[in-house]
Amino acid sequence: MLQDWKNYQPLLIPNIPNLHRMDVYEKNGGYEQLKKVLTDSEYSPEKVTNIVKDANIRGRGGAGFSAGLKWSFMPKPDGGPRYIAANGDESEPGTFKDRQIFEYNPHLFIEGAIIAGYAMSITAVYVYIRGEYRDWINMMQKAVDDAYAKGYLGKNILGTDFSIDMYVHSGAGAYICGEESSLMESLEGKRGYPRVKPPFPAQKGLWGRPTTINNIETLANVPLVIKNGSAWYKAIGAETHPGPVLYGISGHINKPGIYEYPTGMLVSDLINEVCGGVRGGKKVKALIPGGSSTPPLRGDQLEGVRMDADSLRTAGSMMGTAGMLILDEDTDMVDFLWRVSLFYHHESCGQCTPCRDGTGFLEKTLIKIKNGEGEMRDLDLLLDLCTQMEGRTICALADAAAWPVRYTVTRFREDFEKRVKNTVYALA
Repeated sequence: MLQDWKNYQPLLIPNIPNLHRMDVYEKNGGYEQLKKVLTDSEYSPEKVTNIVKDANIRGRGGAGFSAGLKWSFMPKPDGGPRYIAANGDESEPGTFKDRQIFEYNPHLFIEGAIIAGYAMSITAVYVYIRGEYRDWINMMQKAVDDAYAKGYLGKNILGTDFSIDMYVHSGAGAYICGEESSLMESLEGKRGYPRVKPPFPAQKGLWGRPTTINNIETLANVPLVIKNGSAWYKAIGAETHPGPVLYGISGHINKPGIYEYPTGMLVSDLINEVCGGVRGGKKVKALIPGGSSTPPLRGDQLEGVRMDADSLRTAGSMMGTAGMLILDEDTDMVDFLWRVSLFYHHESCGQCTPCRDGTGFLEKTLIKIKNGEGEMRDLDLLLDLCTQMEGRTICALADAAAWPVRYTVTRFREDFEKRVKNTVYALA
C-alpha cells in the first residue's frame, strides 16, 4: 500500500498544461512505449499480454476483471479481422471520469489501445462514447486524427508490419449500451439489446469476430505498466487491486470533482482530507461508492473502509467505477431511492420480463411509499421483487436496479418505516 498519498503525483492525468496536444504529449515521453513494443524484438504479443496480466490491471469500468486475463481469452489469429471495443459510454449516474481522459490526456488512452491491439493482433479499435458527450467526442476525434497524421495509427505503424485503425463512435444516449454486448449491437447498427452468453465476445463479438471490450481508463493504464514494469505498478495502491484510479466524487461534499490517487484510499481520507468534508459540517448518512448501481453503505459504518474491490466487498458494496456519491444526514433515502429506481425503469431495454416489469414495479411501489400511501408490507414486497429480478436476466441491469433497492431498504429501513402506514391486517 502506498502510504504517503499526500505526495502522490498523478500518472493518468499529470499536471502538464496542454497534454492533450500531440507535440506536448510526445515531448513528455508520449508514444515511446508504443515504439518500444513495436521495434524491440523482446516484446512479443504474448510478453505484452503477460506483463499486463502480471500487473493485475483490473477493469475500471465496473466489474474489476483482470485486463490481461481478458486479453488472454482471445483466440489465435486466423487471418480475419479482430476488434477492441473501448467503452467510454459512461452512463452510470455518478460517473464522469473517462471524459477527463478524453479532454486532458487522450493520447495516453490511444497509446494504450494500440499496445493492446498489438498484444491481441487487433485490426481495428472502436471507441464508443455516449452521445451526450459531444464536446468530448470532438476532442477524441481530433486526437485520433493527430495520431493518424503522425503515423501511430493506420498501415505499417513506425515502419513495422503492424497495422491498426481507430474509429470514434457516438452512442445514442442509452444506458444499456454500456453493457458490453449491447455496445457491440449498437456498433453494428442494431438496437442495443444484450446478447445471450455464451458465446462470449472473445469467441464471437463484433460482426461475429473475436472482440475484447475494455474501459477507457483501463487502457490508459497500459503505457504506465509497459514503461515502469508490473512490479512498480503493483506497488501502487491496494495489493489485490493496484494502480492509480480516477475517483469521481460528488454529492453533499465541499469540493466535488475528479481526483487521481492510488486505489485503497481510506474513504474517510477522500471525504475529509481530499474533499474538505461534508458541506455544512454535517455527518455522512450514506456513501454510494461506485456509481448508482452499487449498494449504499451507512455513514456510521465507514471506519477503515478503503476504496478497493476487496475492502468494499467486505463492507458490503462494490468498487464499480469509483464514482463516489456522498449523502448527508438530512437526505431522505426514500426520495433518493425513488429517483434511482426511476432511472433504471426508464433505461431497461425491455428484452427480459423480470427487468422490464420488475423495474416498473419497484418504481411504482416507491412512488406509493414516497406519497405517504405505502404500507409496511410494501417494504417486504420491494425485497421480494429484488429476489425475483436478481440473476434472472440476460444482462446485469436487473441486478443494477435491484441492489440499490435491496440495500437501501435494509440498511436505512427507519427512513422507509417513517413514510408508511402502520396498517394491521386481521385474519379472516
